[in-house]
Amino acid sequence: MRRIALLVGVFLFTFFIMSEKKVNAYLLMSPLFSVSLSQEHVIHSIPIQKKKIALTFDDGPTSDETVQILDLLKEYDAKATFFVVGSRVERYASIVEREIREGHEVGNHTFHHLIWTRNVSEKQLIKEIELTQEAISNISGYQPSLFRPVQGFYSQKLVDVVEHSNLQVVLWSQKHDTRDWDRPGVKYIVQNVLNDIENGDIILLHDHVNGKSQTILALKRILPALKEKGYECVTISELLKTYESTH
Repeated sequence: MRRIALLVGVFLFTFFIMSEKKVNAYLLMSPLFSVSLSQEHVIHSIPIQKKKIALTFDDGPTSDETVQILDLLKEYDAKATFFVVGSRVERYASIVEREIREGHEVGNHTFHHLIWTRNVSEKQLIKEIELTQEAISNISGYQPSLFRPVQGFYSQKLVDVVEHSNLQVVLWSQKHDTRDWDRPGVKYIVQNVLNDIENGDIILLHDHVNGKSQTILALKRILPALKEKGYECVTISELLKTYESTH
């Protein structure tokens, strides 16, 4: 009876989750959360033959971490994609301007770090996207082409809204969620990036965390190690161009 009750409980839990038709990328490790849309609509990684990967940074910019990250990227001739929060763009416009000037890519991460939940309307999401696009465009006319949903929450409706805004939804390679926002230790972050690294992988990092960031120290080990392994760090758009050039 206990086993039957357990099976019924698992079934009901699965049914509830699936009925929400909403996916949190942080939870994709579990079979219960394995629902996903095609690569055409939601990018997790990009299958290419060349040794190129994409480092991505969420939640910035900041006057401290972002600047240090940009310095390190410049030192190792690496490019990255920054998914910025619109309200922070307005405060740190010069840093976003530097990201663009130095050849990095800037993507949309909503204006108020809005998490896509059942309480968020389509109208709210559209406004968040538009405000962020405007904030970035006002800096130098730059128009982002990529969008990353906060905490990886997405649904078909979100994808439809984003695509209608002429943006592409981008997540990250399932195996390369460094959880650096939770400060799991420099060693953990480094190993998460370097272990099982493959061509076209997209790495999730953050340039704004609560408390003292461990990402900077981790990058000081990650960037030279990637170079030693023969990997080139490029923007997500560069990964897409590499893919398109061979297909």
